[in-house]
Amino acid sequence: LTDTGRHAFHQAYDDLAATALRFIAESGGDDAVVEFARQRVAEVETRYRALLELAPEGKEAEVLAQALTVDGYAASTMQAGAGEQLCQHHCPVAQVATQFPQLCEAETEVFSRLLGRHVQRLATIAHGDGVCTTHIPGAPASVSPVIDGESARIAR
Repeated sequence: LTDTGRHAFHQAYDDLAATALRFIAESGGDDAVVEFARQRVAEVETRYRALLELAPEGKEAEVLAQALTVDGYAASTMQAGAGEQLCQHHCPVAQVATQFPQLCEAETEVFSRLLGRHVQRLATIAHGDGVCTTHIPGAPASVSPVIDGESARIAR
């Protein structure tokens, strides 16, 4: 069959992946599942890091969203308060991640490393939300150091 014809037939990829992860969990415990999830996103992290290193300052989240979109996540960014939200409108592994949230957690860890700051996952498709949403806080405001007593009096 061609790829187009193959899509007309039943696919069991999600079932196969979930069965494999259950086996990993039963054989090696939760730590083995976490290690698998981290290994799965390691290659993605390497590819995305190369792209983010070329990103204009302040545009890293947008470049990350573009890379995720190329990989099938239909991602976008939007301003949200004192930061941004990265929204993934599709998740190719949502069915499996429902049973194994370690996949989402490993992805969130990668986002944090790539963007160089703590990020917070607010919602996931795997948890039943309509979109995976990650909050990316803005860069911390710079604080002028107090140089002398005059500056200290002004600061109070």
